[in-house]
Amino acid sequence: MAALDTRAVHAGRDDLAELGVHVPPIDLSTTNPLPSVPDGGDAYQTLATGNPLPPGGNAVYQRLWNPTVARFETALAQLEETTDAVAFASGMAALTASLLAATRDGKRHLVAVRPLYGGTDHVLATGLLGTDVTWARPDQVASAVRPDTALVIVETPANPTLDLVDLTALATACGDVPLLVDNTVATPVLQRPARHGAALVLHSATKSIGGHGDVLAGVVACDRDWAVRLRQVRALTGAILHPLGAYLLHRGLQTLPLRVRAQQAGAEKLAAWLAGHPAVARVHHPSHHDPAGLVGRQMRGTGSLLAIEVRGGAPAAGAVAAACELITHAVSLGGVDTLIQHPASLTHRPVTGDARPAAGLLRISVGLEDPDDLRADLARALDSIRPSRTTSVSPVGLEPTLSEV
Repeated sequence: MAALDTRAVHAGRDDLAELGVHVPPIDLSTTNPLPSVPDGGDAYQTLATGNPLPPGGNAVYQRLWNPTVARFETALAQLEETTDAVAFASGMAALTASLLAATRDGKRHLVAVRPLYGGTDHVLATGLLGTDVTWARPDQVASAVRPDTALVIVETPANPTLDLVDLTALATACGDVPLLVDNTVATPVLQRPARHGAALVLHSATKSIGGHGDVLAGVVACDRDWAVRLRQVRALTGAILHPLGAYLLHRGLQTLPLRVRAQQAGAEKLAAWLAGHPAVARVHHPSHHDPAGLVGRQMRGTGSLLAIEVRGGAPAAGAVAAACELITHAVSLGGVDTLIQHPASLTHRPVTGDARPAAGLLRISVGLEDPDDLRADLARALDSIRPSRTTSVSPVGLEPTLSEV
């Protein structure tokens, strides 16, 4: 198997030379001419039940199948080292389809490991899809699993505290219950959960896979049986990804390894500097907290997402976010520009009780800007909440660069 960087560039493009093109075509057709009534009926039956389009088959209707979407799915599956992948209109659509596919046989119980992305936590906690959830720590999963458990759900690194979970151990604890791993933060560049026993590998492709904040999407990497289930849900609920979005995501995969590694390098430098700042009570990043030694064993790096707890709680956190000038105050992560947000007020606002992020916690998604510029922006913002109002930046010409930290 070729290296991941090579696959990222070439996956899903095997037939381009045969087609006489250099970049994948975009097929925007919402409907397709049918050769005959019997052929059209057979094709519709095949696709509506979640089966893949056979060679030379008719795609019938975009809600059922689209070749541009299929190209991206093929490429993502190759990066995650699964046989298949199924793409959706958003990350939450991908999660919803996974829950519906897992519970279709009547089992309604789920086991979920917190922390999770706020939207995931919210849909599980509300029981909107008719499920019953047991919240558990990783070491409690084995005892939480019941005969009617349909799925175990985990995110690692977790959003927003970057907690790491040993996936091999967790898959063992699941027994025969399938494990869904949200791999949005790590991406396949840093972690491939299928290698560690995950049945479903979910991404909010809006984040690092798209990477530029201009496409909304979700995708689940899995085996063929799960793909059939997921495609059937997608066909019946109309949650397929738009072809233009699929094209942008497929293009994004080509630079994904480079972006992830560069952003990770910046995040590590910022985390090291923030750990010594007097306004910061705690830094959350795998480079600072990896008690099980999963970086290097399960993950190939520490990632580009970090969080800080600032002294002074929510008011101080809000002031820091508002004071940033270069860094954008906005939700989302994994893009080329750096974002900061207050999870307890935004993405994780619906999360209840002790599971809600700390009031003073700010999540920072590190982009591709020069880390020294990001440090200067954060220094100004953090200084704005210090009672003494003294600066933490040395006089111009004397301050060390982050490469020296």
